[in-house]
Amino acid sequence: MDIYKSCTLCPRMCGVDRTVKTGACGMGTQVYAARAALHMWEEPCISGEVTEGGRKGSGAVFFVGCPLGCVFCQNRSISRGEGGMPLDADALADVFLRLQDEERANNINLVTATHFTPTVADAVGKAKMRGLFIPVVWNSGGYERVETLSRLDGLIDIYLPDLKYVSSELSARYSHAPDYFAAAKCALDEMFRQVGEPRFSGGGELPEGIMTRGMIVRHLVLPGHTDDSIEVIRYIHDRFGDGVYISIMNQYTPMGELPYPELARTVTDEEYDRVVDYAVGIGVKNGFIQEGGAVGESFIPSFDGTGLRGR
Repeated sequence: MDIYKSCTLCPRMCGVDRTVKTGACGMGTQVYAARAALHMWEEPCISGEVTEGGRKGSGAVFFVGCPLGCVFCQNRSISRGEGGMPLDADALADVFLRLQDEERANNINLVTATHFTPTVADAVGKAKMRGLFIPVVWNSGGYERVETLSRLDGLIDIYLPDLKYVSSELSARYSHAPDYFAAAKCALDEMFRQVGEPRFSGGGELPEGIMTRGMIVRHLVLPGHTDDSIEVIRYIHDRFGDGVYISIMNQYTPMGELPYPELARTVTDEEYDRVVDYAVGIGVKNGFIQEGGAVGESFIPSFDGTGLRGR
């Protein structure tokens, strides 16, 4: 596809000819994925519950590479552009339909697919023509271009973006992206324009309470940075009110040696409670919080090709 020849899919706008070399995302034009399987650790209205004979879990497809490259990334074994298995649009459509029909997933959860948007959009369109009916979730770091998201209009049912920072100082330090908030707030507006306010299944083919349309904005609280977390929550609530869900996460896990000593610990209960209490205090009604026990590498799935091409 011509868009890959001078790539401007993400806000990095690297302009690299990805048919020849890798872009800022670490990838060329070939789509690589590292896992396609049921995932039980998303928000309850995405993952659902395990029930006998019913649908269960989110059908998560994890893509290799990432435009953002956060220093604390929990998926760094694939986000840096290594590993995975090659797939074209037809093979991806097969994966989506297998997750729906054989694995009985509640949705198709596209994890970090921004840098492969044209191919993934093609795959979703093909799968829908072949009978894909469960919701499609776009799960991203929030670092998106409106022009790229417009390619997904009508294909994506649920947007599940992060809003990681308001501070450009923090986004430059930890994600090498001083323009993160400027890009993300425009992206969230476009996502909301496409899907609107949340809707949920009343039962039937999908379990009751599963989200069928809408947006959940995630925020991962970082150790020592609750002031910025509060600014994030304030922005989301001021901008969208009860039109979106806010998911406040406490699962930050230090991954290996980091150049920033302040990130070498988990978030304290006091830090997390401060952010949650702020959200409650300003009237956030539609939200998710995490109980204790969400921290740890055991919550990171194995990126071993599960669910891809007979694995």
